Parts: sequence; C-alpha cells; structure tokens
Amino acid sequence: MTSCCSVFYFRNELAVLQALSSTVQRVQWVFLFIYLAHVYIKAVYCEVMWKSHMFYYLLRFFFFFFFLNLYQDPTASHYRFQDDPYLTPRTASEFKLFSLSQESGRNAAKYIINTYPNFFLKDYAEPHIPCLMPESLQPKVTEVCEAGLRELIHLRKVRSAVDMYDRLLQAGTVVSLELTNNLLDLICFYGDQDPVQGDQAEPEKTAEGVRDDEGRFRKSDSLHRTWRKDNNAERIFHLMPERNERSYGALIRGMVKYGAHSKAFDLYTDMQNNRMAADVHAFNALIAAAPEVRQKYSEKWDLIAEMLKQMNKLGVRPTLLTFNTVLKSLLRCGPLSRALVLQVLGEMKALGIEPSLATYYHILVAFYRQGEWGFIPKNVLIVLLCLQCCSLKDLGLAYRVHSLLNVGDNWKLLGNPSREGFYYGSLFNLVCMMENIGVVLQWYRDLVPSLFYPNSHTMRDLLQALDADNRLDLIPEIWKDVKQLGLATVSGDLAEEVLALMARDEHSPEIQESFANCALAVKAVYGHGEQSQATLDFTASALCNMATILLAAGRTDQAWEILQLFKANNRVPSEKLLDEFLNSAKSGSNSEQAVTLVQMSSSFSLPATARLAQRVEQEFDLSEEQKKCMDQLPFEV
Repeated sequence: MTSCCSVFYFRNELAVLQALSSTVQRVQWVFLFIYLAHVYIKAVYCEVMWKSHMFYYLLRFFFFFFFLNLYQDPTASHYRFQDDPYLTPRTASEFKLFSLSQESGRNAAKYIINTYPNFFLKDYAEPHIPCLMPESLQPKVTEVCEAGLRELIHLRKVRSAVDMYDRLLQAGTVVSLELTNNLLDLICFYGDQDPVQGDQAEPEKTAEGVRDDEGRFRKSDSLHRTWRKDNNAERIFHLMPERNERSYGALIRGMVKYGAHSKAFDLYTDMQNNRMAADVHAFNALIAAAPEVRQKYSEKWDLIAEMLKQMNKLGVRPTLLTFNTVLKSLLRCGPLSRALVLQVLGEMKALGIEPSLATYYHILVAFYRQGEWGFIPKNVLIVLLCLQCCSLKDLGLAYRVHSLLNVGDNWKLLGNPSREGFYYGSLFNLVCMMENIGVVLQWYRDLVPSLFYPNSHTMRDLLQALDADNRLDLIPEIWKDVKQLGLATVSGDLAEEVLALMARDEHSPEIQESFANCALAVKAVYGHGEQSQATLDFTASALCNMATILLAAGRTDQAWEILQLFKANNRVPSEKLLDEFLNSAKSGSNSEQAVTLVQMSSSFSLPATARLAQRVEQEFDLSEEQKKCMDQLPFEV
C-alpha cells in the first residue's frame, strides 16, 4: 500500500514517521504535564533540588508545543471533509460534488432552524455557541418608540425600520440625529431593500452603464439593485430637521454604491455650500465615482486630484483604502495610469502607509495590461501567478508568490475551488519545467490531493518531468494516481503517453516487469466496459506500445493476445512491431508463431509481408506443413 508517489496512502517512510511522531508527541505531551506537576509538588513540599530537572523538561515542553502539529499529512483530503473513506473525494468532480452537497446540507439545516425556531429551544452547548442556535430575527420591542427603531436597525429590517420611523414622525416624536443617521446607514448600505435572508453579503455596485475595471459594460449588472429616484434614503434625508457630516456622508456613499454618481457629486456640492466637511469615507466614495462622471482621461484624473486637494485642505488624512481607491480609479484613466501610480505610491510612502496586496494588484494591472483581461480584484494571487507563469517563467518569483500565499489568511484570496485549482496547476506546471525531479515529486506529494486535484494536462507535465530526469521507473505509480484521480478515461492522450514512454527504451528486468503490469492496467481502460464505466477506443499506437512492453518483459503469450486485438478493432500493426514479434519467436525457436505472424501480416496486406516471409524461411526450420502454408500466401518471396 505504501509507494513513492501514491497520493492516497503513505507514500514513503517519511510520511509514516511523521504520522507516528505526531501521535507519540501527543502522548509525550500528556505525560510531560503529569511529570511537571509531580516535580513541582516535590519542589514545593519536599524542598528538593529540582531546578536542573525542571529546566530540562521545560525545554522539552516548549519543543513539543511548537512542533506538535508541525507536519501536515499531504495525502489527507481537505479539512472540510469528514474523516471517512466513503466521504473522501478522489477526483476533482467528486470534490466539487461533495463540497456543494456539504454546503447545501448546511444551508438546509440553517433554513430549518431559522424557519422553525420553536423546535430548537434547548441549548445543549456549554458554553453557549450562538451559531448553533436559531437566529433571533424577530423584534422584542413592539411599541412605536426609539428603542423599537434601534432594534429594527440592529436586526437589519430595512422596510420595518422605515415604517417605524414614519410612524414616529406621525406621532410627533422627534427622532434623535444619531438614530436617524443609523437608519440612513442601513438604507444606503442595502439600497432601500431588505437584505436577502441568510446572505448578508454586500450587493455588487450597479447602475447607469456601470463598467468593470477595464471599462467593459456588464449586462448582468442590470439585474442588481440601483439607486431609485426619491427613495426612502433621500426622503428621510430631506425630512431631517438637522443634518450633519455623517448624514451627508451616508447618502453620498449609498449613491456611489448603487450607481448614482452624478447625484453624489451634487450632494457633495450642497454639503460644501452648507460649510460642512466630508469625512474620509465620503471622499473615498467620491474618488471611486470620479471616472464615472467624466469622459476624458485627463478630466478623470483632474477630478480625482481635486478630491485629494480638498482632503488636504480640510485636514482629512487619507487611509490605505483611499490610496487603493485612487489606484483603482486610475485604471480607468488609460495611458495616464502608468505615469501616476508611482506618484501615488510615493505619497503612500511619505505618509507612512504600508501598501496592501490590493495596492500591488492595481499597480500590476496598470503596468501589465495584455489585451482585454477581466481582472478580479479579490483574486490577487491568481493574477500574480499568471504574470510569472504565462510570460516571465520565473521560478524564483513563483516561490515568492507562494510564500506570500502562506502568510496569514492570504490563501483566501485564491477564490473558488476552480481558481484555486488553476493557481496550483500553474504553479506545478512551472515547477515541472524548471526544477529537478526530486523537487517536482516533493511538490506533487505536498499538493495532491490535500490542496488540489490535477487534470490530465498537469499529469502530462509530470510525465514529461520524469522523462527529462530519466525516472521513467516511477510511471507505474503515477498511473495508479491517474486512475485514482479519475483521469484514465478523460483523455486518451494521457494513456497514450504513458504507454509510449514505457515502450520507448530498454530497461532492467525489474523495471520491465513493472512496466508490463502497468501496461495491462492501462489496457483495462480500453475496450468495452460496463455501461456505467467510460472506456477508451483502442488505437494502433496504443496496441503497438502495449505489445512492445509485454515482449520486452518476456510475456509473449500476453503480447500475442494484444496482437489479436488489432484485427478485432480494425487496427493495423506497425512493421516494427511485427519485427519484434518475429525476433521473439526466433529467440524461442517457435516456427509456428513465425508462420502465424506472416499470415497475419498478409491478412493486413502489409508491404513488409514478403520480407517477413523471407526471414522466416531463412531463419526458421519449417515443417512441410508450414512450408505449404507459406506457399499458399498471395505473394512472391
């Protein structure tokens, strides 16, 4: 069960030792605590000289503490799946199916709990775990008062909160400025609509011709929320007897978020006329909206620069989000962006603001524009890897990007499983091209299947790396992984390449024997299987390579069985293969096989039939019956 490349079992002694050491360390940790307690009691009550012993075992304690979970078994599946062989995915399709099923079950359970909370009143968890209990979405305060309005805002009941506010005004109650601003924040954040139940994610910005980072219109945006004219936010804003900077800022941010960019600047002008200063969040929103209200690149930058100057004049210190918003808006300024992004970066350095991943992402987009790429801001690492994999071929940069991925929660930036698979596949492709086979296999063991499931292209890259470093002896183990990953019948090219590599050169008897077993395993994916099993169609090259491998291993009978498959599948063997069969028959002094081979060649009408017949007559001692069979063949020797 243990092999050097298997991705589903312990593949070498190191993996076994790591697993055992993990268990031993846990046991030692328990006994270490017991021993430390024992030594401490003796030191306190018996006044013994224990300092040297205590120092030694404290060192052991810290050593085990830091290295207790140092090793992670790369052969294990993703942590999200249960530790059950039946529920552990083996292929990328199973990974997707199991992940969606698990998430669907989780959402269904959450829906049932929140829909029927009266059936889940008993709290069994100690201490209390809020996520395991029904969400409290029903207001406890039913009276028309500020407390009830505050509770509705806390529960994110947009429509109910607006109705409560209107009823308070009708009753002659003066709602405090702070509470009204909280209501404005709620309405502007959710676009004057209740949030979707169970999904509090922020809606995407949309509206009047909204475009993506590269300026292309997205038709799907019309399906999202837009800023409606004279909505509740504007109505409540105009009803307020007193407004402050926060009131204006909330409305400006809501207008920008839902596409009313021109209205946002008009409101900002009104704010200036009332001698009020916007906060940094309002300025960030206006900077993001600047490219939407100007047509020329220079005019867009002038408006952005004007916002920055007003921030400086009002003493509003920009934040990291401010500079990231400026850089993102500069991407809409065409050729000007390359000349200006470095100035923005210099301003950040002068203010002592450390750039984030998003900062470098926007800079990379500005300097590395290739055609009409649709960049995805949240998937920074994918873009970085595309840069170095697709054009630079820089392995050092790839390792730096991967080390960046392992810092903190940066792995979350990979996005969904498909993009995560693209990242690891691109990284492994570069490693296969640039590294030696030892490093390639180490990456293979570390990545598969705990982090990603390779496709047929990735496995071909691995086979080419094995070929480049003359480690073809590992092909049988790689084929086991190919079958386990469900890639054997996905593409016939992968099976063809495995057979071609094994049949190309001569190897030691041990390796040839393993190749023969592997060839028979590859043969199982061809032909007519069960209805539920997908199979490949036999090709002439695949049959030739199978027969060559079996002949090299001395399995003549099985090789002849492969030879019979040519006619059964309307395939024609090569002359080289027939020569190999003839050589095998000669080494075994089997004249019967030699005559049968010539007859088979004649049935295929091969040009080499006459040459083969001549060799048979010269190199074999034929019986009279065999000579008669040779004379009956429709050719002249």
